[in-house]
Amino acid sequence: MSRIDDAQASPTRTENLPRVLTVFGGVLLTLSCVTPASSLFIVVPPLVQTQGTGVVLTLVLSALVSLGVACCYSELGTRFPHAGGEYSIVARVLGRGAGWVTFVMSLVMIVVVPPVIALGTADYLSAFAGLDPSLTGAAVMALATATALLDVRSNALVTGIFLGIEVLAAALVAIFGFANAERPVSTLVAPVVPDTAGGSAPFTVGVLLTGLTVGIFTFQGFGSAVYLSEELRDPRRSVARTVIWSLLASVVIIVVPTAAVVLGAPTGTDLAGADFTAIVESWGGPVLAAFVSLTVAAAILNAVIVMVLQNARVLYASARDRAWPSAINGALTRLHPRWRSPWVATLAVGLPGAVLAGLADIEALIGVTGVVVAALYLLLAVAALRSRRQRAEHGWRMPLWPVPAVVTIAAICLALANQETSDLLLTGGVVVLAGLYYACHLRTRRETHWIISKQS
Repeated sequence: MSRIDDAQASPTRTENLPRVLTVFGGVLLTLSCVTPASSLFIVVPPLVQTQGTGVVLTLVLSALVSLGVACCYSELGTRFPHAGGEYSIVARVLGRGAGWVTFVMSLVMIVVVPPVIALGTADYLSAFAGLDPSLTGAAVMALATATALLDVRSNALVTGIFLGIEVLAAALVAIFGFANAERPVSTLVAPVVPDTAGGSAPFTVGVLLTGLTVGIFTFQGFGSAVYLSEELRDPRRSVARTVIWSLLASVVIIVVPTAAVVLGAPTGTDLAGADFTAIVESWGGPVLAAFVSLTVAAAILNAVIVMVLQNARVLYASARDRAWPSAINGALTRLHPRWRSPWVATLAVGLPGAVLAGLADIEALIGVTGVVVAALYLLLAVAALRSRRQRAEHGWRMPLWPVPAVVTIAAICLALANQETSDLLLTGGVVVLAGLYYACHLRTRRETHWIISKQS
């Protein structure tokens, strides 16, 4: 009997998530996880400060690397359409140990990213009300958790409405920026790095490489389609479409307005300061700036909803694979009788995030997230190289295999080699702890009956 059959025959069987999501709904949820408006106004400004007018080149190169990653997501997601995202895929291809390391790195993202993003809400509502950042962040986490408890189609509708507002705000930034251009288009391909004193420094390959992981993080989220693959209709075809369309849309929505800001910032000092809200206000006045601020606040809520939703499915998948004690596995795999969502796993993700946002200073940990994302992509690309050696139903196949995977691995390794040593050491520490837990506990537990195997 295979391990899958063994798991299915065990007395602790779990319910499957229902396949109710179309490609369009999947793109709405996936693109909402990328959350273009918050990427544009929260992630890109610090990148501008280090990359200057070369930020567009950095983003374009990051998009090309992300396209290689998208090919890996698409092929693996169609071959292994299971909840759990990178964790489930890597475990099925590279083994339980690598899968567990992937899960723990995903857990870092689960714990850190949603509350950190939620803490930014008060900054963008400050023009309308003086709000305490911690309490506002906790409220956003609680509201997002309540929404994520609903069925996946309802969440697609809610996030789709928010996403439409985000796209409108990005379009207005692009229109006003190009209409008020202060620099020629050639600035984008012959960049410099301006400073707040009015001077400038050359934009070198070294500068570009230091910004590459943050640039990749800017588009992070397009792969969340694989978290939904168990709920997508006809996943052998729909997963690839959802991943690639989501990435292409996010690149357009983020890169075009960024180019407009680079060309339209009133002075080099304004660009070096990278206060996008102030730059937008200089173009369209306080009304436009207020609308954009409200949009970013809505985008943050939208992103947190999708993050809670997808992170809950990672926990659900780990419990279904018997990674925890039996009582915890049973709780985390429960589906809501009406909404068919993993409601206990959703609360397990959302409520601690609300507490962290309200009580803890965790913003200092956000610097490591770019390295963690790059490491996850690296594991996924390695899995894409090896997956065709296994017997599994074939779905979408990446063009020019194995070139996209090999180029992705090389680019990510090069980017990681140029990151802060502290971030690399912290990520390495997470990997070591995950490996120790697996070696000392999971590897020796015969009763786990993981459904992970080399078969789909």
